Amino acid sequence: MRIRGAVLDRIGDTSPFDESRPLRVVDLDLDEPGPTEVLVEIEAAGVCHSDLSVVDGNRPRPVPMLLGHEAAGLVRAVGSEVSDLPLGTRVVMTFLPRCGDCAGCRTDGMAPCQPGSVANGAGVLLAGGSRLHDGGVEIAHHLGVSGFATHAVVDRRSLVVVDEDVPADVAAVLGCAVLTGGGAVINVAKPRPGSSVAVVGLGGVGLAAAITALAHDGVRVIGIDMLEHKLAAARELGVHETYTPQEAVDQGVKADAVIEAVGRGAVFASALALTAPGGRTITVGLPTPQETVEISPLALVAEGRSIVGSYLGSAVPSRDIPKFIDLWRAGKLPVEKLISSSIALDEINRAMDLLASGAELRQIIRFGDEA
Repeated sequence: MRIRGAVLDRIGDTSPFDESRPLRVVDLDLDEPGPTEVLVEIEAAGVCHSDLSVVDGNRPRPVPMLLGHEAAGLVRAVGSEVSDLPLGTRVVMTFLPRCGDCAGCRTDGMAPCQPGSVANGAGVLLAGGSRLHDGGVEIAHHLGVSGFATHAVVDRRSLVVVDEDVPADVAAVLGCAVLTGGGAVINVAKPRPGSSVAVVGLGGVGLAAAITALAHDGVRVIGIDMLEHKLAAARELGVHETYTPQEAVDQGVKADAVIEAVGRGAVFASALALTAPGGRTITVGLPTPQETVEISPLALVAEGRSIVGSYLGSAVPSRDIPKFIDLWRAGKLPVEKLISSSIALDEINRAMDLLASGAELRQIIRFGDEA
């Protein structure tokens, strides 16, 4: 079938991207779903730093690639081996499929699925190969999703069913921002009454971590960011204390769990310094491969501190997304407040500029509005 999507032809273009225009919105051919795959009509897709990191070259991926990895939509066709998804079902796409059999899948979310990670790195689906074509040119898939398009073919194991009462934009944000930031809270920080959680970097993922921590009774939540409008957004969401990084250092701020949601070596070092004795530094940001940090093992041993890497919030999406939906329904997880604006697909290059500048939290492409 013919679809419309945003294809990245080259990586490493300089900003402003609205001028260099690394992404082109074009008509493409999409194959029918294979036996274990599903055709989804996309309703909403979020613009995330993991998309930007491919555009600017910080996370090299095969190109040409149809970007987008945070999305939700409606099931329109299924492969011969998919029997549990009625047509019209709303689904959340998650950016790391889980095969269910490998060593990573046996860690209950703490380690990534090995075949899923290999497929993502190669720009193919879990069953192998691409379903996207531009004339005779094969187009790579982004993290098994390729959500910046009107439709996508994805593996069944990349999908989680949600009820109709969950709006499409909320469902989309659950698939990356909430699963990554919120997952790091519920699966790694595991805050208890009387404990504290600090979040360094208050973008979409960081604020998702903050509101998830706030959903826990008796937990003090601290927000840290360079930008005042992001600190203000955190305060509006109910975060108890907010600081710039320098203010946090000057005032001796410490927390039992510190979630680093930026993906830069210097920010990770500051998160480590903010971690209280006996606490955990949890890193969810994705720095460039060249970034390094010096760490004193003595400080870790003497103070009983630990460092934990958390990819996709150490989550099992089929287990954790329903937990977040329950919190949302109870009014404890205001996911819609993470959405700062809605855009059209044709505005995708400008959206990357706004994301890079820190001007936006979560921009949502609403495909139904374009019809």
